[in-house]
Amino acid sequence: MSLLRVIGLTAGYERNVVITDIFINVNKGEIVAILGPNGSGKSTLLKSIMGLTKVFSGKIFFRGIDLTPLGITQRVKMGISYVPQLDNIFTELSVEENLEMGAYIRSDKENIKRDIDDIYNLFPELKERRREKAKTLSGGERQILAIARALIMRPILLILDEPTANLASKVISTLTSKIKEVNNEGVTVLIAEQNVRFALSVTDKVYVMRSGRVIFKGLSQNLTRTTIENLFLGKSPVLRH
Repeated sequence: MSLLRVIGLTAGYERNVVITDIFINVNKGEIVAILGPNGSGKSTLLKSIMGLTKVFSGKIFFRGIDLTPLGITQRVKMGISYVPQLDNIFTELSVEENLEMGAYIRSDKENIKRDIDDIYNLFPELKERRREKAKTLSGGERQILAIARALIMRPILLILDEPTANLASKVISTLTSKIKEVNNEGVTVLIAEQNVRFALSVTDKVYVMRSGRVIFKGLSQNLTRTTIENLFLGKSPVLRH
């Protein structure tokens, strides 16, 4: 069942086109990766889904509703949470205060504490640090906190921009298991990544972007790291599945 559909999307910033004629489909319950080198347009695609770019043409549908004319807050209320690559936590606030900030547009205040407790069950490492300022966390712990804060909004779709950037391999392994846990709780996940090994280990399918266009799509289980990396570099023919 299709949850998110991007149809013929051309978007960018002010007068500058960054991505052109993008088609992607994310089904309910999937983990999907958008792969590509720096400058390929991955982040711009995610930002377009959140309403942070200028759309020149095309449509974005979420649960059958056209998002194109809607603002960021409306999209969040519909069930989309977005974790940017940078500046994704409040470093001067405690771990728990960050989680509370994640519920900033929720009106059911009586349920927020219960949801924070649920988050601590899902991410026990955060519970141990709940009173400490977020700036004391390691890089991996900060990414986990950013994801946890996004989950406080009870999203249907969680969007992650480069979650493994600058993380050690051991931390990436932990992050992989956490993303799978989140998905097992019923949250669909869309990830922009450069780390091919990570993406193939955690996702159901991948799209590869280069120079602002989708050049490949395929099921993760059928792909190899070498195939994808060669697509990054333009060394493999563009295949579509």
